[in-house]
Amino acid sequence: ARSEAVGVLLLLLLVLGVADLAPRARHPTQSQRRYTPDWPSLDSRPLPAWYDEAKFGVFVHWGVFSVPAWGSEWFWWHWKGEGLAPYQSFMNENYPPGFSYADFGPEFTARFYHPEEWASLFQAAGAKYVVLTTKHHEGFTNWPSPVSWNWNSKDVGPHRDLVGELGTALRKRCVSTSSIPSLLVCFRSLQLASYLKGFWLLNKHMGPAPYSLSHRCRPSLRMWSYCFYKLKPSYETQNEFTCWPTYEYSLKDDVVVNDRWGRNTSCHHGGFYNCQDKYMPHSLPSHKWEMCTSIDKLSWGYRRNMVISEVVKESQIIKELIQTVSLGGNYLLNIGPTKDGLIIPIFQERLLAVGKWLSINGEAIYATKPWRVQLENMTSVWYTSKGSCVYAIFLHWPENGVLSLAFPITTSSTTITMLGIQEDLKWSTDPIKGLLINLPQLPPSALPVQFAWTVKLTGVK
Repeated sequence: ARSEAVGVLLLLLLVLGVADLAPRARHPTQSQRRYTPDWPSLDSRPLPAWYDEAKFGVFVHWGVFSVPAWGSEWFWWHWKGEGLAPYQSFMNENYPPGFSYADFGPEFTARFYHPEEWASLFQAAGAKYVVLTTKHHEGFTNWPSPVSWNWNSKDVGPHRDLVGELGTALRKRCVSTSSIPSLLVCFRSLQLASYLKGFWLLNKHMGPAPYSLSHRCRPSLRMWSYCFYKLKPSYETQNEFTCWPTYEYSLKDDVVVNDRWGRNTSCHHGGFYNCQDKYMPHSLPSHKWEMCTSIDKLSWGYRRNMVISEVVKESQIIKELIQTVSLGGNYLLNIGPTKDGLIIPIFQERLLAVGKWLSINGEAIYATKPWRVQLENMTSVWYTSKGSCVYAIFLHWPENGVLSLAFPITTSSTTITMLGIQEDLKWSTDPIKGLLINLPQLPPSALPVQFAWTVKLTGVK
């Protein structure tokens, strides 16, 4: 039992688009290109446009770890793998002697899991893609995997295809970015090497896997691996190999993978970089990246003992989203549902707050590019751009009602508006203070949003 507890140390996730993005140009020969199982070849693949345009996604950590719902989603590892005293005490105080991790499986009921409600919530949050744990470190698959030895959501617990149901619900709300689950495993040791062949066959022949569903659904797909152990050299080669069929067997150019494929790959190889949890660079990176973070400060999976002080504030979430996009990244915000399939109200509230903000300011976020300057020095103004438009998102309303911007260079055709407000704003220039924008003279309650406002500049150099 102990070897099984520590054998699989992977986080692989499903990506499902929930809203259509602008039509995207395709590389004319990319779909005909062949890739070899080495990083120079794999890294030469262009990043699919949909992913860069999406900007905001929702992360969902859900599995058998949602049953104890205590400590973190690595409950099994901390209890059996490391034998940490707090986890040992928790089990001794709440469960009978001899209770195994497998005994949690039947309690993972998903009784109140309504994927249509989830999909509606994620869409209302403004998410353009959803990342669901199809298989976490515990080895339990959230779909009827034929090689999971009765450790899956069809044979145990919910007796449902959790992944497939959510995929169906999300595809109803999307045109161009529907997607499918995939499975790719990496192991801490060679003792479970035989699993690899089984999962490779699953990928190629068994649904819902990339090869089979890609023909039926024509999906977009994002592979999100989480393998951070130092693997043996043979497994480094295997990791490169496992990226390769994802590209080779896709019928579309929309497949994208992250960078967590084992030793020396994080922040070095992959379509986009995660680098580490809650990674936030201080300047504009040269490679596409993503910040993944959680509404619960201390865990990714649901915790029954979470308190309000451990929940990230709405303003902090929106600030991180703005900063991430300004620096060219995507923002992936995590929630953890309960074992019953409920998304607790505080998580819903935070997601809907983001959606409300994006309903006004989304123009300055979706499908934007970093501007020549990302941040005003010593101020809280972040820039993005789209075509000939520049967006300045300011986090604090100036006391005198005049926003000062040092970097935009105006012309005779410059016009400035605030997103959510119809009329043009008056402006002037000052040799020292730069561009001075007269903001709307409105009471705070009449402003389109209560935090982080956007001015749109057209006709600037």
